[in-house]
Formats: sequence, structure tokens, C-alpha cells
Amino acid sequence: MKPDDGYIAYIVNPKAGASSSKRIGRRFEQYLVRKGFEVRGSLTASLTHACELATDAAVDYNCAMVVAVGGDGTIREVAHGLEGSDKPLLIIPQGTENLLANELGFDARPKTIIRTFEAGYVRPLDLGRANGKCFTSIAGFGFDGAVVRRMSQQRVGHINHFDYFWPIWRTFWEYKFESMQVEVDGEEMFTGPGLVFVGNISRYAIGLQILHYADFGDGLLDVCVYRCASQLHLAKHSLMTILKHHANRRDVIYRQGKNVTVRSSTARIRTEIDGDPGPPLPVQINVIPHAVNCVVPEGAKPAGIRTRIIRAIG
Repeated sequence: MKPDDGYIAYIVNPKAGASSSKRIGRRFEQYLVRKGFEVRGSLTASLTHACELATDAAVDYNCAMVVAVGGDGTIREVAHGLEGSDKPLLIIPQGTENLLANELGFDARPKTIIRTFEAGYVRPLDLGRANGKCFTSIAGFGFDGAVVRRMSQQRVGHINHFDYFWPIWRTFWEYKFESMQVEVDGEEMFTGPGLVFVGNISRYAIGLQILHYADFGDGLLDVCVYRCASQLHLAKHSLMTILKHHANRRDVIYRQGKNVTVRSSTARIRTEIDGDPGPPLPVQINVIPHAVNCVVPEGAKPAGIRTRIIRAIG
């Protein structure tokens, strides 16, 4: 990309990230200015505003690229705004988990961002749509949704990985395993108590490879259901997932498809989308193939558990 190609829309969530992570976004912006690029910066006032800014950039002929600086929620809304556009998206991770950025191979080093920009390697990114709301990474139903809901209720400002300890601990002991029904492409896949994950990327929180076979650009959603009715069974599933031995177990069901429906006879089951509270059941999910063009590190691999723990500790 050359400065004559057009301006770069720089969309920043000023509330996302710790002070150390915010320096990455500022340093990359300074790099672009030194190279002669016109950078038009915008600070988001809300997630909806992030989507609006991206939508405006998507239809502006003079815009050559969009850079999104923020966490998973910000990246999700910017990607939603760019859906169907040919404008490339470059992600600068500035959140707690940074699910999509980690899947694409980004890290917390400015030189990785600069090398990625200079190489200009682009891959198509699918999006999921749950009850009309787009997501980039993973939707969770059941225990996972309950943890996210508890976390959102106590959240004040920026959070780190350690802030999740108490919500996970409390939810683990208090959670009631309710029955759900899951359909994939019109065929019933599962009925009963369990944990359900539907997504576009292979790795979830702290690098757990829940959706083992997921490819963010294959035009398919991956669905993983853990049959689970007790805390003991949940602990067993967690261990098997950490060891990457869960996908082919008899008490785990794994499918791929383009349309997924999750429903329940109770209204008590919580959901989450990309780490934010999701809509109530029933939830209908479909894939939007090749919705966004992402500039990614060429040849990079998703960050695993050890890498993410090291980053979290700093």
C-alpha cells in the first residue's frame, strides 16, 4: 500500500486496554505518519459508534484501509461495519482476550503490526450472525454465558485475566445444568444438559482449542457440544480440553455447518457473543462467508495456552 492509494481510517476505542497496550496503537499511527500516509483518527463513543465509523469508511472511495484499535467488542463492530466492503481491515489488539487477533497471529509487539502492514497479506474472514447480531469469534451457551453475564455485572473499566477468577469460581459452584436443543443445518444434533460453543475460530479464552477444526475463512461454523450435567463432569471436560483430547470423545459432539439453532424450554440459560452478553434463547446463527478482508501476518499461527498465559502475566 502506498500513501497515494488513499487515507487510512484509524478507529480507536479509548477505553479499551491498559496503558501499556495503548502505546502500540499510538506508535503504529506515528509510523504511518512518518511514512507519509494520511491518517484520519476517530475515537469511539460506543460499540454502535464503532460500527457507524466503519460503515462510513467502507463507502468512502478515498479510504484505502481501516485500522481498528480495541478489544474483541470493538473489532466485532468494526468488522460488522465493513461487511461486504473491499476495504482491508488491520487489527491492533488492545483488549483482555483479543480472541480474533490471537487467532490471526497478532501479538503485542509494534514490529509485528508494522511487518504485517508492509507485507499486505490479506485473508478473507467469515462472520457469524446470531439473531441479527454479527460476531467474529465464538458464541457460548450455558456455563460460559453465565460467567460472562456475572463478569459484565461487576465490570468497572478495563479488566484483566485475573478479574475472571471470582466469576468463574462462583459460577462453577452455583451453576445449574439446564437442557438445550441444538440443530445444525436443520438436523437435530443434541438434546440435553451441556455446554454449547458455536464459532469461527479455533481457540477461546486463554487459548483453549475448543473448536479444534475451525478455520475463520472456510465458509462454515464449527459447533462443539459438551454433554455435561454436573460440576465433576465440567471439571473433566476442562482438563480434556486443556490437553486437546476433547474433540473426539464420546461425551463431546462436534459438527460443522452453515446454520445453527440453539433453543431451550427454560429462559434461565445465558449466552455470550465474543465475550459480551448475548441474546436470550432461542438463537439462530448463520455464517456470512468471506465478509471482511483482513490484513494478517503471513504464515502466523494462533497463539496457544502457554503463549497467552505469558502475555497475560506480562
